[in-house]
Amino acid sequence: MGRRPGPRAAIDAGGLVVVMKVKVDSEKCQGHNRCYAMAPGMFKVDELGYATPRGDGTLTPDKMALAQKAVDNCPERAIEIVDE
Repeated sequence: MGRRPGPRAAIDAGGLVVVMKVKVDSEKCQGHNRCYAMAPGMFKVDELGYATPRGDGTLTPDKMALAQKAVDNCPERAIEIVDE
């Protein structure tokens, strides 16, 4: 049976599946909304402009570059990519 196309989970050296997530530190976020502009669909903002990840923040391999763009452009350094 062949493999299905599409993104696959990252596997570390020990053979464990690595789940990458994007997180926003609400204490640091100042509502600049650069993440919202740089990574469309990845973040939502509240009525005051503060960002949170959509869903639980889980990143597929094809979304990693967008998430990194959001991290790199946050003036408050409130966004990070973590493995869980």
